This record gives sequence, C-alpha cells and structure tokens, in this order.
Amino acid sequence: MNTDKPNNITSLLYNTFSPRNLRANINNLSYLPRWIIVGIDVMVLVFSFCLTYLLFEGTAIGYLITSHNFYFVAGLIIVNIFFFWLFRTYSGIIRHSSYIDAIKLLFSQMSVLVFFLFINLVFELYTGHKAFLNTALFINLVLSFCGLFLYRVVVKQTFEMYFSEKATTKLVRTVIYGTDANAISVANALKFETPSRFKIVGFVDKNNQNASKRMLDLPILILRKKLPALMRSVAAEGVIIADKSLTKDEQLIIVDQCLEFNYRVYTVPLISDWENQKEISQKVKNIQIEDLLERKPIVLDSRSISKQLKDKTILITGAAGSIGSEIVRQVLNFNPKNLIVLDHAETPLHNLCLETQAMNVGTNIVAVIADVRSKKALEKVFKNYNPHVVFHAAAYKHVPLMEENPSQAIQTNIKGTKNLADLACKYHVKKFVMVSTDKAVNPSNVMGASKRIAEKYVQSLFLKNQRENVEGGTKFITTRFGNVLGSNGSVVPLFTKQIADGGPVTITHQDIIRYFMTIPEACQLVLEAGAMGNGGEIYIFDMGKPVRIIDLARKMIKLAGFIPDKEIKIKIVGLRPGEKLYEELLNDTSKTLPTYHNKIMIAQEIQDEYETLHNDVDELIGIADFYENDDIVAKMKKIVPEFKSMNSAFEVLDK
Repeated sequence: MNTDKPNNITSLLYNTFSPRNLRANINNLSYLPRWIIVGIDVMVLVFSFCLTYLLFEGTAIGYLITSHNFYFVAGLIIVNIFFFWLFRTYSGIIRHSSYIDAIKLLFSQMSVLVFFLFINLVFELYTGHKAFLNTALFINLVLSFCGLFLYRVVVKQTFEMYFSEKATTKLVRTVIYGTDANAISVANALKFETPSRFKIVGFVDKNNQNASKRMLDLPILILRKKLPALMRSVAAEGVIIADKSLTKDEQLIIVDQCLEFNYRVYTVPLISDWENQKEISQKVKNIQIEDLLERKPIVLDSRSISKQLKDKTILITGAAGSIGSEIVRQVLNFNPKNLIVLDHAETPLHNLCLETQAMNVGTNIVAVIADVRSKKALEKVFKNYNPHVVFHAAAYKHVPLMEENPSQAIQTNIKGTKNLADLACKYHVKKFVMVSTDKAVNPSNVMGASKRIAEKYVQSLFLKNQRENVEGGTKFITTRFGNVLGSNGSVVPLFTKQIADGGPVTITHQDIIRYFMTIPEACQLVLEAGAMGNGGEIYIFDMGKPVRIIDLARKMIKLAGFIPDKEIKIKIVGLRPGEKLYEELLNDTSKTLPTYHNKIMIAQEIQDEYETLHNDVDELIGIADFYENDDIVAKMKKIVPEFKSMNSAFEVLDK
C-alpha cells in the first residue's frame, strides 16, 4: 500500500493554490473570450431584473403590468445584447477598463431605456394600458449599469493589487512634479506600465493653488518648503519632472536639491500628442548629465542647410566616429542624392552602414574604407563621386597619445587635411567644412597645434584662390567648439565606466574646467556653418558657462545613486601631458564678428600667406616621416608661435 499518495495530493494542492503560484497562474491566463464576457453581462442583467422585481413587489407596486412576463424578460436581455454589440461594450479587456468603457455601458443602457419607453408607449396606444412600470424600468437599468461597471472595476483593481508585477516587485515611490495635462498623461502611462517601475504617491503643485484637491485619486502636494522636505513627508524616493513650464534654472535647482539628499530624478519629454501609454512610459528616464548643462540648448535654422544638401553628393570623412556618425544621421534628414561615408575603421563603419540601411532613406549611401593620409585613395573617391560638399571630421584627438606620437598627429591631422583640401580645389568642391577644436586656440599640446596648423592651411588656400580669382573656387569653412559630451574618449563615458566599476573616478586636477556641448548640437553647428559660410571663416560657438570637472563627476555619481567620496571615491591624478586647466575659444590677438545667429560668431585670426605656409607644412610632413619628436615639435612651434607646451617634455623647446 502506498502511504505517500495523500501527501502527494496535499503537496500538489498546496503548490497549485499557494499565493505565489496562484498569482503566476492568473498572470499567465490569456484574455477571456468575448462570449464569456457577454455571459457574465447577461448574468448581471438577470440579477438586476430580479432585484428590481422583488423591490417593487415588496412595495405592492408591480413592475410588470402585462401578462407576457417571459417575453418581456427575454426581450429585455436580447435588446441589451444588441446594444452591447452596437457599442462594443464587450470588446474592452476587463482588467484594463477605463472611463471609456463606462461611457459605452452608459450609452447602451440609455439606449435600452429609450427603446423600451417607446415600446411601452406603443403598447399603451394599442391596449389602453402599459406593459410595465417606467419608473421600475429606469431603476432596473440603473442597477444594471452599476452592476456591469462595478464588476469590471473589481476585476481591474484585483489584478492591479494582487496579480500584477507590483505585488512582487519593489516599486520606487515617486512624486510627479507638475499638475498639467502632461503630468496626467505620464501618471496614466506609468499606472499601466508592465512591468511596473513606479508607485506614484502624488502630484507636486509649484503654484500652491490646488490644496486639498486630488487628481487620479492621488493627492496634490503643496510645495511650501524645498522639494526634498515634501518628498520626505510622503516617503517618496524619486521625482519625475513633468512640468514643462519650468525654466532651465528651476530644473537645475530641483535636480541639485534632490541629488543633495540622494533622491532619484527622472525626466520625460513633452507629450505633444496622444501617444499610446507604452510609448510615454518608455520615455520616462533617469535625468542625464546632458540635461544639467547650465545653458539653453541651441536650435539652428535648417532651411539654408536643406538648400545646400538636398539632392547633392556629400562626402563625410571620419564618418564612423562619434562626431562623424552624427553628422551622417543629420545629413540624411536633408535627403542628399549620394552620401559617401569614409573611414579607415572597418567595424565601426560596418555598424554605421547597418544603422543607415535600417533607416530606409532614399539616399544612395556608399561606404569607403580609406585613410585620409593616402592621397591616391582619396583622389579615386573624388574622381568617382565628385562631391559637392565635404565635411572633414577625421582626426586624431586624444591629447596624451598625440603628445607621445607627434608624427601621427602630423600625418593625420595636417597631411590628411591638406590632401582633402587640395583635392577639393582640384575637383571643384563647392564647400569644405572642417571640424576643429578649442584646443587649437593658444595650443599647449601637439594635438591642438596640429589642428591649428590645419586651420591655417585651409584658410590660406582659400585666400590664394580668391587672389587668383579661381572660378568656382572651394569655400573653406572651419568650426571650432569645445568638449562633446558622450563622444568617443570623452570624460562622460570614462566616468560612467568608472562608476559602474565601483570607482574611483579619476580627475586630473580639482580646478580643471571645460566647456561642454552635446553631440547633436556640435553637428548642428557643423551643418549650419557649412550653410552660413562664404569661405575663410572660423566659426566659434557660445557654449555657455564652463563646467568644473570635479562638479561634473559628483553629479554623475549622485545620478547613479551613490554618495561621492563615500561609496564612490574621487581621485586626483594630476594633469596629463599637454593638458590645460582651462580651454579658450579665441587666441589672445583675435577678435570676433557677430553672425545672424546670436550664439555663433566668427573668429578673426591672423592669416598666413599660402606660399610660405605651404612650404612650412610640406617641410613639417617631411620631418614627421623621420619620427624625430623634438624636430617635429620644434617645427610646429615655428609655424604656430603661440604654441607653448604645458606639463610636457617639449617645454624645453620653448626656452
């Protein structure tokens, strides 16, 4: 005899009906078929009729006056089902019921009432008496509506409370900053998000105009003190900034206050149209360091850019890099005829091609693996495709590496630029836009000096063409900006990795400051300069306030949910070779001219004669072939007299 059988049955029953397994089983249920929903609705109708009938019988007032009771009840149910079908009350998923479902039920029951009132009137005209009591019918349909909607609400609340992910996942208690339509849209979207991330505990009203009121059955919290104090009073762990009337300064104050007390901060874009709730909830994200730039984002006019790029052939060098690839994405928005993407890095270029193919644009995209140092390879590209506009983003940019390898900086940053510029003139390119850097201003390192020499060369080449009245001469334009957030090798990805690894976050100097801009803004500047420029200009960008790198590191640590100097250490490692404490946008002897855009200016630099500079550049390239670092840097300092090495072995050459 098997004595284990009862125990096995008990274990099976427990495993089947335990709270956790029951929740999992309910969650795994697919949505109920429509005929079951209709069946439940009919049961509610029968119950409502019986309740109304008993209620009026108890008061000695008959609900039904006619003797055809069966036909009336059957007709009542059939007519209800017809209007259920007409208003599609059964098509909604019960666990996701909303006020729309209530409106559908209300209209269906009102239609049934109007229909039977008409039938009762006709019956009275033909027989001289009514078939039923109108008051009783009205109460019957009110009870039916309440029953139909009530059971939907019960099912919905049951799923939300017991069978959703919220029951098993710890949610972030969050307040929504804002009380406008945008805030309500965000709250609704997050309420139905699966899996859930947030438990919304209230809305924050900065205007203090809605005390004691509620929205979506949540309190409206009045901001009498600082936001962290209010959040502490409701045990909130984070805030979603959904109020788009806030200025940039107001947003920064909120973020700084919350980060000081280690509260999480989330942001969401403006909900400009009624997108579906899943899309809205996916846009709620941790606030990014880009959101904390202490300046307003720049939005540039695209009409002149479109005129320059539409239906043209565009060549982009360094196309697989962080700047080059964003230029590619933005250029594609203007529908060029052909887009030549050139880079010597195989895998990043392949990835860029896959990305652009997925965009399904009408532009013919050609990927070319070539090195800008090879003039023969470049000439084949110019000969085959004859580009109208060249965006030159290919460059070596890492200061410490170029300080150790000056010959490579010469070969790529100077010789590569010279090759492209000479070919642009030969093949009558209309515009040549060069991407430069603020490190070219009063350079203190080899990388910055190499970019300055490249700037000088393209400017002198343009002046030569003007002097010689070259017909259809290429317009050479330079853009100069500071550090780009998120670009390859920039400080933000480095800090992100160091924080993910548990620290320490390394800072070269506690007083070091930098100007920052986002990758899209940097590339907008490049495109705008190409459209704006008439040749020979160096465009500089009003980049707002400089940022202390140590403050940037602390904010990033807090945004990641850690405490600076406790959970994540900050380590000062000293200035790298060639590194300045601060960057400049203008040389000491330079002036600026305004443009039609108040954030874009033209730097007036002293321009060299082409013949002299051309000979010096050729000589420098020749010296670089011998890889003698001191000789290379000494020659660079002759070409760029303001080049003074800092924290570098080449400082002896300045004495």
